[in-house]
Amino acid sequence: MTLETQSKIEQSDITSAELINYFREKCSICGHHRIMHDNLGKCEGVMNKPCTSGCDKFNAE
Repeated sequence: MTLETQSKIEQSDITSAELINYFREKCSICGHHRIMHDNLGKCEGVMNKPCTSGCDKFNAE
């Protein structure tokens, strides 16, 4: 993690537990964790494999 990113997290009102829970949430369409989706909600797959579920938007369970 860069110092800039670490600084942003430390200055925010978000706890580490909340941040971890956010990224552990899974998409109800493809089942991948939120971290596998880009900033537009498109699934980028997992472990360098494309998503084959047709998921193009993150929908939390």
